[in-house]
Amino acid sequence: MSKNIYFISLGCTKNLVDSEVMLGKLRDYKITDSLELADVILINTCGFVQSAKEESIQTILQASAARKKGALLVVSGCLSQRYKEELKNLIPEIDIITGVGDYDKIDLMVSQRRGQISDNVYLVDENINRVITGSKIHAYIKISEGCNQNCSFCAIPSFKGRLQSRSIDSVLREIERLSAEGFLDFTLIAQDSSSYLRDKQNDKGLIELIGAIDEQNLAKSARILYLYPSTTTLELIAKIADSKIFQNYFDMPIQHISDTMLKKMKRGVNKAKHIELLEAMRKVKGSFVRSTVIVGHPQESEEEFYELYEFLKNFVFDRLNIFAFSSEEGTFADKMEGKIQTKIINKRINMINKIILNQQKKLQKEMISNIYPILLEGKSQVSEYLYSARDIRWAPEVDGEILINDSELDDLSLKSGYYDAMLSEAKDGFIFGKVIRKLGC
Repeated sequence: MSKNIYFISLGCTKNLVDSEVMLGKLRDYKITDSLELADVILINTCGFVQSAKEESIQTILQASAARKKGALLVVSGCLSQRYKEELKNLIPEIDIITGVGDYDKIDLMVSQRRGQISDNVYLVDENINRVITGSKIHAYIKISEGCNQNCSFCAIPSFKGRLQSRSIDSVLREIERLSAEGFLDFTLIAQDSSSYLRDKQNDKGLIELIGAIDEQNLAKSARILYLYPSTTTLELIAKIADSKIFQNYFDMPIQHISDTMLKKMKRGVNKAKHIELLEAMRKVKGSFVRSTVIVGHPQESEEEFYELYEFLKNFVFDRLNIFAFSSEEGTFADKMEGKIQTKIINKRINMINKIILNQQKKLQKEMISNIYPILLEGKSQVSEYLYSARDIRWAPEVDGEILINDSELDDLSLKSGYYDAMLSEAKDGFIFGKVIRKLGC
């Protein structure tokens, strides 16, 4: 009789890849959507910021309370790497605790009912047979782990370590294997993708990887997340623009725009460089530019905030995430004087949110009545009568969903794949579209 596993992957897509590694090692278990039926409950936690820590702890507590008698509760990931002893004391009901270095040993830990946390950081390679979740056509490819940047607010290097990159050959072999399994769309991810192979003294690693994937010609489409301003170059932007596979998708978190704040944040690049890169990205035909900003970093003055505010009014990002500063122990910012009051941070975020909301409404309106290549995944969770799709440039989940409610094809049973769709309506935050034709793969 097969046993069931229920898994929750919290936080970023990089965590999701590690969760898929663990599911691959536990293939003897059947994935279930019911926590109460699970024999093993696997929670891969996030410990990046305070809100993520709280979500992870709450999820563990809820799972522990709802599990059936005898079910094994396994907790892995960033939170347990950072706070192993605290978790043991806070939630003694956890059966197995492991961190970020032993995902490929999870099957042994479960069979032996013991946890382990090593000092190493695990990096997936082409030899690991992951269980890809959430899609039959898209997969994430993690190209490196760790980070060599020294941002004042970020604790990642303290538990993810310094940059370690996979080889180009390793990435190509994984794409080759996944392509043989039917996956055609890929998103390359890392803590700092634009620094790929710089740990091997190669400043053009990502450029070379893009060229190699183009030459391999096994992917139909791809994009890259998490470019860092100090390691993103005009040459890299041009390489993406010229690629036949990589979409004109530029995800570069700027965090701020004021020179004085960028210095306090230890970002390593000034305002002029940011603007040079962003303008180069925007000049690329059909570009999609995404970013994030942090509001309320210690010592952020009214003048510095308004400089950011005015910049965001004038440079329109296709997507922008806004984060309230989270003071993380062990970081430079945590020790800084001049902490900003929560009410001031909230006020500033609300001001930016109003700008972004109006910009997004305008962007959606401009898309209506135009035809876009889309990637259709299957039925939407919104309704059984709708299909879920996204602009081929968009990254899964973070950039939105296009709901397909009509088709000009004779076969109304649409299958996962590439299509042209005319967008017909933007309503209540949803974008609706009609399939015009199927695109060749």
